[in-house]
Amino acid sequence: MSIVSIIGSGGMAAAIGGLATGAGHAVEVISRDAAKARALAEQFGVGAITGTFGAAPTGELVILAVPYAAVLDVVKQYGGALAGKLLVDITNPVDSDLTSFVTPADGFGALEIARAAPADAKVIKAFNTQFSHVLAAGPVEGHPSLDVFIAGDDAEAKARVSAFVASLGLRPMDAGQLSMARTLEHVCLLSLGLMTYSVKHTNFAIGVSLVG
Repeated sequence: MSIVSIIGSGGMAAAIGGLATGAGHAVEVISRDAAKARALAEQFGVGAITGTFGAAPTGELVILAVPYAAVLDVVKQYGGALAGKLLVDITNPVDSDLTSFVTPADGFGALEIARAAPADAKVIKAFNTQFSHVLAAGPVEGHPSLDVFIAGDDAEAKARVSAFVASLGLRPMDAGQLSMARTLEHVCLLSLGLMTYSVKHTNFAIGVSLVG
């Protein structure tokens, strides 16, 4: 069992935290809205606690489960409290038109987070290509495990995130260096395009089918 700190109290925080407590991890829920954090921790049940927003997270693995519009301010506000932590970026910096990004042309979401974080924090991209309710449902009988694509520059950090993902009953798929996070953010746009033009709902997941 390990301690996982989740900053955020929305759908993705609920999905990942629910799977984590179900897998035996201790989960710390942190939110600007303390009441929401308490409610989510109570929903998770045994193994869940609440933390104080802005204070150093208890877990070495910290999931940034806030919208991209807020995540940079959150990381900057925490500042040195995130030093040495493994930060899991699950955000998608998608603009309101759902076809473009709000990040600079020479950047991408995970890179902007890495730039805002302490120098010794390790940033890993993960979980951003799944819809929260699909993730919350977990593996479905008769279907392959959901794939969680991972990108990052630190091999040890990626291995730790991969082990965490696997413990949730999901399949970690290493996509390469942190620069590949840009591509994973484009996968979000692909999902939104499929939702709008062909699938017409969000009850689907993008993954890898291994043949032969």
